[in-house]
Amino acid sequence: MIRLPEAYIQQMQMQLQERAEAFLRSYEQPRTQGLRMNPAKIDPRSGGPVLERLRDTFGLEPVPWCETGFYYREETKPGKHPYHAAGLYYIQEPSAMSAVELLDPQPGDIVLDLAAAPGGKSTHIAGKLAGQGLLISNEIHPVRAKSLSENIERMGVTNAVVVSAAPQQLAERFPRFFDKMMVDAPCSGEGMFRKDPEAIAEWSPAHVEMCAARQLDILQSAVAMLKPGGRLAYSTCTFNEQENERTVNELLRQYPQLQLERTERIWPHLHRGEGHFVAVLRLKGMPDEPHAAMTGSAAQPRTRQVGKAKRGGSRPEEAAMRLFQRFAEEALAAGFELPPGEPVLFGEQLYLLPAPAGIPFGSAMLQGLKTLRPGLHLAEVKKDRAEPAHALALALTNAAQARLAVDLAAGSGEAERYLRGETVDGPEARSGWTLVTVDGFPLGWGKQSGTQVKNHYPKGLRR
Repeated sequence: MIRLPEAYIQQMQMQLQERAEAFLRSYEQPRTQGLRMNPAKIDPRSGGPVLERLRDTFGLEPVPWCETGFYYREETKPGKHPYHAAGLYYIQEPSAMSAVELLDPQPGDIVLDLAAAPGGKSTHIAGKLAGQGLLISNEIHPVRAKSLSENIERMGVTNAVVVSAAPQQLAERFPRFFDKMMVDAPCSGEGMFRKDPEAIAEWSPAHVEMCAARQLDILQSAVAMLKPGGRLAYSTCTFNEQENERTVNELLRQYPQLQLERTERIWPHLHRGEGHFVAVLRLKGMPDEPHAAMTGSAAQPRTRQVGKAKRGGSRPEEAAMRLFQRFAEEALAAGFELPPGEPVLFGEQLYLLPAPAGIPFGSAMLQGLKTLRPGLHLAEVKKDRAEPAHALALALTNAAQARLAVDLAAGSGEAERYLRGETVDGPEARSGWTLVTVDGFPLGWGKQSGTQVKNHYPKGLRR
């Protein structure tokens, strides 16, 4: 039985009046569980045997406000299934899926997720972008930023950059730059009470006030980055009006050029979800005004240059890219093409920075920012060779994109062996880099010699 703070009960009784009793009774019900399909891997609209298998295995039922979202039965534990490691879906509370649906990013948009960890809304945005445009996912806390980066990788996102910066630092770097922005602000977490007892312990009226003040500070930085005509979704997983409607009203008072388009609330006593608040705002102006490029000191590199060329020589990125192309010729199927991008070398790690058409975005804009993932991780460059990155395997969509592949059945135990870091068997004697798949969906790399495939699944991800 959940014990709610008395001050919280009084707050909700004042806010909801005669509806408060039904709301408070919702805490006696079990929490809701949800997952969202990755449209880069599986499209719920097209159906097919894999989707039907998922429906049967996890008891999936559709989430009404998200076409890629589904409820699942808690006892089925989809997070432990090999399909989760393959990035077929992201486990996300159903109410939280509403925010990106209301923001409605479109392929080609330039989008910022300002407080993005652990990655639910960023990966949802990436699915909407369908590999086009640019997503910058930011998380100020380093540990949480690492988990954000890992989830971006697992879902096979190719056009996202992960950074860890304060909102004001980004506002100085990207004035009037983004078509769409997601501000899933840190909040008092009232919608998390059924799943997280710590959220109850941390709650107090003073904590609510502190959250509201912090949310307004974050939103002020966000407005500075929004392009004229652009849209911003402000969301919280809390119920009180101070962090929700009052914060939005104060923002509108401070910025008359903002227009409130809509607000939506999901209540746990009315809907099948833990609860969420979303407000969508638009910055008045013509949406076809050009993106603002960096000017002044913000445009100048503040740290060492990435890939500085030696006199008479080529940039390190060029040499690293040649090694990667050699790997690609040996390991990837003919016709495989990388998305447009700028090669960037961070130490020995080669990335492909997204290069959206017509957008003044390049590696110089990341100078001075703590960047965890400057685009798609291609390879680790070692002396005279390039070893493929795990992210590259997950960015592939099927086994046909690799010259050699070993397919493991999800229910056979072989996929679990691979995820534990064990050697697996190939179908025949051969040699070379091999894409390991589960029911045709890429899981990672192995290196085959004879009939044995040496495991190259990252040690930090092994079970």
